[in-house]
Amino acid sequence: MSKVRKRAVLVGCNYPNTKLRLQGCINDVSSMEELIVNEFGFNQDNVKYLVDEPGTSPEGLPTRANIMAALEEMVDAAASGDILFFHFSGHGTTFSSLKPGESYQEEEAIVPCDLNLITNMDLRRLIQKLQPGTSFTILSDSCHSGGLIDKDKEQIGPTRMKGIPLPVYYKSRGISIGSIMDCLHSVTGAIQTGANIAIGVANAVSIGANIVENIGSGLSTIFNKEVSITFRPEHEQRAVMKSRSLTEDEGLLLSGCQANETSADLEGSPLTEGKAHGAFTYAVVKVLNQIKGLTNKQLVKEVRKFLQEQGIEQHPCLYSSDGNANTHFLDTQNTRDRKKAIARGVDDDHVPIDTHLQINGRRNRQDSPIKRHRGAETSIAYSN
Repeated sequence: MSKVRKRAVLVGCNYPNTKLRLQGCINDVSSMEELIVNEFGFNQDNVKYLVDEPGTSPEGLPTRANIMAALEEMVDAAASGDILFFHFSGHGTTFSSLKPGESYQEEEAIVPCDLNLITNMDLRRLIQKLQPGTSFTILSDSCHSGGLIDKDKEQIGPTRMKGIPLPVYYKSRGISIGSIMDCLHSVTGAIQTGANIAIGVANAVSIGANIVENIGSGLSTIFNKEVSITFRPEHEQRAVMKSRSLTEDEGLLLSGCQANETSADLEGSPLTEGKAHGAFTYAVVKVLNQIKGLTNKQLVKEVRKFLQEQGIEQHPCLYSSDGNANTHFLDTQNTRDRKKAIARGVDDDHVPIDTHLQINGRRNRQDSPIKRHRGAETSIAYSN
C-alpha cells in the first residue's frame, strides 16, 4: 500500500489598509500550520501558506488566482487515500441568485484579498477532480460558509443555544456584496464613472433583477476572464453541473458559524493569549491541543462548548457524510470499517459517537511556535 500523503493550503486575509480590515486571520493560519505540522504529521514542505502580510511577494498573496492555483495543484497531485486540507480565514459573503425561471437561491462565497470571489461552484469543480478515496477537509473561519460544498449532509447545524454577552472586542467576518464592490471601486479605480457596481447591485436587489449577472459584470470589468465560474457564461456553468455528480461522501466542511450568524474576529485579549484571532480557529486549535483523537463530529461539539463557555454566541457547523463525521479529524478510514463503526454506534477507538467530552484544564505547550514576523502595513497591490 502506498504511503498516505498529507497536503494543505492555508489562507489568511486581513485586508490591510481597506475598510474591510480584520486583525486575526494571519495569526489563525500560523497557529493552524503549527498544529497540523506538530500534531497531525503534515510535512511543512507540503503546506502552502498564503497571507496578505506586509512585504509578502505577489505569488504569496491570497488572491483568487493564487488560492485557486494552490488548490488545483494540491488536488491534481493527490492520489487515493491522500489527505487534503484547506483552511480559509477571512471574510465570507452571500448573494441571491435570481435567474429567470429558477427559484430563489442563496449563494455563498469566500473573499480573497483582491476581493475576486471564490464560490461554492469553484469548490465543486475541484472536488469533482478528486481521486476516489481522497479525503478533502475544508475549515472556513468566515461568515456564510455553510453551503461551500454541495451534497454534504448537515451533521451539526443550527441551534438556539446562547452564550453570555461577549467580553472582548470583536469584528464580524461577513460583508455584503455591495461593500465588496464599493471597495473595489474605490481601491482599484478600474470601474469608470457611471459604473458604480455597489449602486448597481442595490438597484438590482430592489427590482428583483439578476444580481449574479450584475456582480459578474463588475468583477469581469476588473479581472477579465479570471472570475468565478458562477459569474461566467451559462454554458460554462452547465458544463460543471453536468460533470460527475458529487456524492455525500466527498468533501467535508467545518464552518465557523451558522448561516444566520457572523464569525467573530477577536482582538488580542487574555482570552486569546494577547493575540488577535478568529474565534472559530482559536477554539479549534485550543481543543485539538487539549484532546487527542477527536472525530470531526466530536471536534465541532467541543468547539461549540468552548465558545459558549467563553461567552461567544457563535455556533460552528459540520457538513459531511455519516462516515466522514465519525472519522478522526484530518484522518482517513476504510469505508467498510467506517460503516461497521456507524452500525455499532462507536468510532474507531470504541468511544460512543455522541459521547460528550470534557476539557479537563489547559495544557501549557512548550513547543517552539512557527514564527512569522509582521512589519509596518502597506497597501495591497490589487490585480488588474
